[in-house]
Amino acid sequence: MKLGVFTVLYQNLPFEEMLDKLSEIGVEAVELGTGNYPGNSHCNPDELLSNPEKVKSFQRALESRGIVISGLSFHGNPLHPNKTFAAESHDVWRKTVMLAERLEVPVVNGFSGCPGDHPNAKFPNWVTCSWPPEYSEVLDWQWNEVVIPYWKEEAKFAESHGIHQIAFEMHPGFVVYNPETLLKLREHAGPAIGANFDPSHLVWQGINPAEAIKKLGKEKAIFHVHAKDIYLDQANIDVNGVLDTKHYSDILNRSWTFRSVGYGQSEKAWKDILSALSAVGYDHVVSIEHEDMLASIDEGLGKAVSLLKGIMFKEQPTEMWWA
Repeated sequence: MKLGVFTVLYQNLPFEEMLDKLSEIGVEAVELGTGNYPGNSHCNPDELLSNPEKVKSFQRALESRGIVISGLSFHGNPLHPNKTFAAESHDVWRKTVMLAERLEVPVVNGFSGCPGDHPNAKFPNWVTCSWPPEYSEVLDWQWNEVVIPYWKEEAKFAESHGIHQIAFEMHPGFVVYNPETLLKLREHAGPAIGANFDPSHLVWQGINPAEAIKKLGKEKAIFHVHAKDIYLDQANIDVNGVLDTKHYSDILNRSWTFRSVGYGQSEKAWKDILSALSAVGYDHVVSIEHEDMLASIDEGLGKAVSLLKGIMFKEQPTEMWWA
């Protein structure tokens, strides 16, 4: 496995300056935002698709530093009931696929999206319970009329451009938010649908990341991995549970908070995650996503890099000599 970084944390730095900074601390791969929520400051599909010379310069900058692209990330909501927002997300998604083909990047990362509760809705409606019965009706409509038809078509589009790995982050607020919903979409839209496995969003839901990896790994459904940690404030959970709409900055009162790797879950937990990934045959990139309110960008990233470099196995395992 290689160690990577989702570069949006350095979106204010020019592309090559960002690469130099990451190269100096031993980062081997970058995950690049192409628009929508993460922006496109380091990887603008419109600029690169329209200018072959820029593509060559872009690739030279990476190759000269020994850095690869782990995935292109379009994170948006192409199923949004707001037609303008949905169209913009869809446009970025398709351009990202075409750019991935041009750059020979195997993985496109994103979200499944979330529709509203009827064709004329104004906002997305994330259904989290089955009763009263109208919630089940909403969920059936979303999946059967919007989610499955859209991603069946878009999986075909991606595969027509040589992209066979669409990696969804299982993120609450979208219809794919856990292994079960990911595998449901994969069943209907095909094997191009898989996971950008981010343990942080699973842990606060009560999911054991290592067990989730084993479940998805058996289906060959893990295409990319995020290293983002999360702290669970048990005192607040004991009172209010894990669902929390307070702003991320309200750390003392929230039930959970994103942290630098090693400051939420234990080093042992991260060893278990990496070991489970190895056990299911994952050998791509572990991409650090830094979103820690209690650490500076440089220091928080540095702590994550240090911990992960210390626990990642870099050599292939030897033959089993003891049995």
